[in-house]
Amino acid sequence: MRDFAISCCSTVDLNNDVLREAEVHCLFHIFTLDGKEYRDDFGETMSFDEFYRRLVEGADAHTSQINITDYLDYFDSVLESGRDVLHLCMSSGMSGTVNSARNAAAIACERHPEGRVVVIDSLCESGGYGMLVLAAAARRKEGKTLDEVAAWVEENRIKVQHWFFSTDLTFFIKGGRVSKTAGFLGGLLGICPVMYVDGKGRIIPRTKARSRKRAMQEVVDRMARHARNSLSYNERCIITHSHCIADAEETARMVKERFPGVKEVEIYDIGTVVGVHTGPGTVALFFWGDGREETA
Repeated sequence: MRDFAISCCSTVDLNNDVLREAEVHCLFHIFTLDGKEYRDDFGETMSFDEFYRRLVEGADAHTSQINITDYLDYFDSVLESGRDVLHLCMSSGMSGTVNSARNAAAIACERHPEGRVVVIDSLCESGGYGMLVLAAAARRKEGKTLDEVAAWVEENRIKVQHWFFSTDLTFFIKGGRVSKTAGFLGGLLGICPVMYVDGKGRIIPRTKARSRKRAMQEVVDRMARHARNSLSYNERCIITHSHCIADAEETARMVKERFPGVKEVEIYDIGTVVGVHTGPGTVALFFWGDGREETA
C-alpha cells in the first residue's frame, strides 16, 4: 500500500503552523492589488492589517485561481517521490479551481501510471474547508488508506456547517451577493445579513439581523439547531473573521457559553483571496452538523 500526501488550497484560511503540524501541503492562490500580484499565504507576504486597509482605501482588487501548471508541478513531485495524492479543492460553488486540479491530475497520472491523484470538491470554504482538510489528515494519521479517507470526505463534506454575517456590505454589493438597494438600506438601518453555504457549496442569504449583536446570536442559534449532538456538542469549532477580531472573540465567547463541551473555539483570519470578496467586517462560524440543504 502506497503512502499518500494530503493537500489543499490557501482558501482553507488556517495558517502554516496548523497545516505543517497536520502534514498537509498547501498550494497558494494569487490576488492582485492595484495591478501587482501577491501570494495568498496567510498574511506572510502582506499583513492582514495592510491588506484590509488597502481594500477600504479603494485598491483595485482581483483574485486568480491556481493554474494547471502549479497543480501539475506539485502532483508530479509527489508521484515521483513514490507517494499518491489526495487533494481537496475549495467549493466548486465559488470557484472553478477544481477543474484545473482534475485536469492536472489526469496529466500527472499519465506521466506516472504507477501513481494516483484523487481530487475532491470539498463543497466548503474558509474555515469549513480547513476543518474538512484537518479531519482528513487525522484519519490518515489513524492509518486509513487513501480510498478510505477519500470516501469519508465525500460522505461528510456537507456536514461541515458554514454560518456567517457581515457588518460591512460594501464588498458583498460589489460581488453581487447583496443588491445596491438592499445594501444601502441595510447600511442605514444597521442590518447584517446572515448567510450560509448550501449543499452545493454556494453562498445563500438566509435572514437579516438588525444589529451586530443579533447577528452573532443568530449564528450561534443556528449552531444550536444544526450542530451534531446539539447542545452537548464537543467537536472542533472554528471562527474566521475579516479584520474584526473583537466580533470574532465575542462570537466565540457566546459559543462557549452556549456549548460548554467545546473546550476551544479556534479563531483565524479570513485570508486575502476570500477577503477580496467579503471585505472587512465578516465573521464566519463553522462546526460539524447535519447535512446542508441543496437550495434551488
